[in-house]
Amino acid sequence: MTTHPRGVLAPTRRAFLLSTAALALIGTLPGVSFGAEPVQGGTLTVNIGNEPPVLVLIAHTAGQSVYLSSKVTEGLLTYDFDFNPKPLLATEWDVAEDGLRYHFKLREGVKWHDGQDFTADDVAYSIQALKDNHPRGRATFAQVKTINVLGPHEIELLLEKPSPFLITALASSESPIVPKHLYEGTDPATNPNNIAPVGTGPFIFKEWVRGSHVLYERNPNYWDAPKPYLDKLVYRFITDPAASVAAIETGEVLLTVGANIPFTDIARLQASPTLGFETRGFGYGNGITRAEFNFDNKFLADPKVRVAIAHAVDKNFIANTVYLGHAKVLNGPVNPALAKFFTPDLPVYEFDPAKAEAILDEAGYPRGGDGTRFTLNIDPTQPAGAPRQSAEYIAQALDKVGIKTTVRTQDYAAFVKRVYTDRDFDIALEGMSNLFDPTVGIQRLYWSKNFKPGVPFSNGAHYQSAETDRLLEAAAVEPDAKKRFDLFVDFQKQVVADLPALDLVAPDSFVIFDKRVVNHTLGAEGFGSNGADIYLAS
Repeated sequence: MTTHPRGVLAPTRRAFLLSTAALALIGTLPGVSFGAEPVQGGTLTVNIGNEPPVLVLIAHTAGQSVYLSSKVTEGLLTYDFDFNPKPLLATEWDVAEDGLRYHFKLREGVKWHDGQDFTADDVAYSIQALKDNHPRGRATFAQVKTINVLGPHEIELLLEKPSPFLITALASSESPIVPKHLYEGTDPATNPNNIAPVGTGPFIFKEWVRGSHVLYERNPNYWDAPKPYLDKLVYRFITDPAASVAAIETGEVLLTVGANIPFTDIARLQASPTLGFETRGFGYGNGITRAEFNFDNKFLADPKVRVAIAHAVDKNFIANTVYLGHAKVLNGPVNPALAKFFTPDLPVYEFDPAKAEAILDEAGYPRGGDGTRFTLNIDPTQPAGAPRQSAEYIAQALDKVGIKTTVRTQDYAAFVKRVYTDRDFDIALEGMSNLFDPTVGIQRLYWSKNFKPGVPFSNGAHYQSAETDRLLEAAAVEPDAKKRFDLFVDFQKQVVADLPALDLVAPDSFVIFDKRVVNHTLGAEGFGSNGADIYLAS
């Protein structure tokens, strides 16, 4: 990688200095087509399953939105499969040796889709907005004390303490840069730009037909001409599993990601000569499935009840029967794919319904005349597929130990409102992303300071632990890798003991695509990147 330092660097200084010349090296990355010229034109229709609540992630982390937000609203950097940062809206950057100063030079000549100039003021506004409003941004930018605009296309961040993960947190889907002139003076969470976005990206928003699709069209004035190659991007919201399979098999959609594809159909789809499976490009996500307990429920506030539930649920059944082996059992909050933070050395709540019954009896929740101890509701994130099937299994398992459980289903937006705004839930069966670092992806779920009703995908349990807060806050600023790992191990042990959520499985992730779709996965962000390089081979 060619670097362009602005002066002589000390040998020990950690520097990340890249220029637009680095873009020429993208063809050396895995997943890029060799020996073929990109084809201009065509429409890529994508099925993402659940309809997202927003199209810009400035104050939200809604699952499927990552595949839409990044195509219009870009970040400072993008990343290869090894998480090496590469230029996007930033062209050069360096990090001071003490980790307390991040300096960026920004791309010049970039226009917002409404014709306004992109400047450092937009970056400064966006980073502050992420820090104040984003469910993960609160932790990601917690140590940023000052944001200095040094010129129209130059900015620096000054930190109170080191944030060793920060340089990896600046992707389009994680830390989007939004137009200050459209957001300033408004609530970023409710700004109308979130549903009809103006960005700097390769695609321009055209329409959102609720319940049907979102349409993006090619940005003819994109800063990285002649990209993008596609004329249109259409996102469909097909939630029915059988319909999802039919759509990709018949060519109604050319790519599907995050949709409900029945695991019983995977072998047949993999055998199709016209379809491909991509398992790379999920390193920025590292998703898990968990059952989160609402501590505001009087029964679930009792740790003995949570332990009993843990003993009543057979995680192997979920992995092997619901996911048909396309998932790994979890005993803690970290996906094994996040290897540098994962530990297998955690307590295990073995599947033992008799033990669960005994604990409930000892806790003072005897069966009544009808065999019921008390009642709960469980809400899965999706009304069909593996989330619902897992919820139905858990309901059956809890019924067997005397906890009468009802599975309620609703669309994705209604689920988010029920759990995070109305707080009208008992157990939420949800998918969560670890992301690339626990401070960014996991802390939000357990940090007491991130209990923010109305803010989605934060501490929905209303879990409060001084020791967990201490461990998370110490790990967030610890520059020594070994010490940081040890802090996260202690954190994992603490939350497994406290059980604000029962971690279930880490599902396998994949993109299914028509083989004519080229360059959909070029780095750790996968299809969550800006999509400028995607084209349809003739």
